[in-house]
Amino acid sequence: MKQGKQGKLCVSLAGPDAETMYHQVEPLLDQVDVVEIRLDSMVKVDICDCCSCIHKPLLFTNRPLWEGGACDASEEKRIDPLLEAIQQDVAYVDFELRADQRLRQQLLAAADMTSTQIVLSWHNFENTPPQAELDKVLAQMMENDAPAGKIIGKIVTTAHTWEDALRVLWLQEQAKAANFPLSCFCMGDPGRITRLATLYLGGYMTYICLHDAQATAPGQLSLKQLKKLTGLLA
Repeated sequence: MKQGKQGKLCVSLAGPDAETMYHQVEPLLDQVDVVEIRLDSMVKVDICDCCSCIHKPLLFTNRPLWEGGACDASEEKRIDPLLEAIQQDVAYVDFELRADQRLRQQLLAAADMTSTQIVLSWHNFENTPPQAELDKVLAQMMENDAPAGKIIGKIVTTAHTWEDALRVLWLQEQAKAANFPLSCFCMGDPGRITRLATLYLGGYMTYICLHDAQATAPGQLSLKQLKKLTGLLA
């Protein structure tokens, strides 16, 4: 994938420990740009192990139950491994737009001393809201006092029709006008095309799985599928 012309390719990994995830992704590391570690899938959370064995820019996500993840810890406990990841100067950590703003500021303050960027994420697992609501979500992401480029937006909805997919992709034009890095695409079968299209429409990053059986979200494309599609457009 030619950098600068297409968005980044992020493979999402779920597994009980760092060693398991490393063995999953190691043969394909040269084909992706970023590796997402789903901390909420791990039995043994070890940030240092992940950083030492997976030599690629890492994105750490600890998704709570209330946003479709598996972490049932308190919010204060949930951000502990994210803070540890920032101390390790990882490439990215994910934090939800709906989460406590006080905790977001805590992460931003820690990240200010490192090169870590915060992926500020928002998911809708039921549908795709009207355009006005999507615009409001994007505006909330952009309304922050973080240094330019410190925050990357991520807006993901569930598409039931092709109109849903178009509404989400439209957000890329607004983000570009504001010089705000944004990843946006849709879950669900009608939204699968957005996972490819966003790469060519200014999207910062799209998320894939290694194999269909390891998908971490509905409608997620596998690395093999996306590589085949991008090859056709090369």
